[in-house]
Amino acid sequence: MSTLLEAEHLTKIFTQRGKESFKAVDDVSFTLKPGETLGIVGESGSGKSTLAKMITRLTDITEGTLKFEGKDITRLKHNQLKDVYGNIQMVFQNPVGSFDPRRTLGDGIGESLRNRGMKKADIEKRVAELLEQCGLSSEFAKRYPHEVSGGQCQRAAIARALAVEPKVLICDEATSALDVTIQKQIMELLEELKEKHGLSFIFICHNLALVQMFCDRVLVLYEGKVVESGLPDDIINEPKQAYTRKLVDAVFL
Repeated sequence: MSTLLEAEHLTKIFTQRGKESFKAVDDVSFTLKPGETLGIVGESGSGKSTLAKMITRLTDITEGTLKFEGKDITRLKHNQLKDVYGNIQMVFQNPVGSFDPRRTLGDGIGESLRNRGMKKADIEKRVAELLEQCGLSSEFAKRYPHEVSGGQCQRAAIARALAVEPKVLICDEATSALDVTIQKQIMELLEELKEKHGLSFIFICHNLALVQMFCDRVLVLYEGKVVESGLPDDIINEPKQAYTRKLVDAVFL
């Protein structure tokens, strides 16, 4: 199976005038194959979200290389990133905050389609299709983010990510702000979309139970470094690091 995404020695160093530099991501390497789901787990501050932003190129990469379908995308800038955004999309932890509060959900979902020059009538039709795929009626296109529940807004955020037909969907704690019942529904939706569209996922989470349910492989991140990697069952049943054991115990004890 070919490699869709390849990261080699990714490092992110933040510097502030008058302060010591901070290495948020430290020498992280991994591959992602078509149709595969890679879990990335760790506590808050472990570097998970920074790594996600590096992969989507929302944050510059200090060191290392990132390739998509064999093409080096590490140093692409501005307009060069258009293809990256078309192929790699992200779903954030706070769905309401990820939408412009002054615009309807339909406007938010259709923005990338407008940017691609699609006609208004075609955009409205496509937005309705995307909402339906994500378990919402077309009526939700007229609503504002604050007028819907967190679970409904996250479904709309997933619809927005799917609008450009990406090959990789990064979920950055996409279910952590939801209650358990809604969380389960969103996980079932993601699984359904994975099967229907052949999507690859990077599933960033602190909950190993969700990772075990959804992911093919998992990386354990601690202070920006990968300290353990493998199959979810192996990581959970036989953790090699005390830090990993702590993550396991937080869920399964």
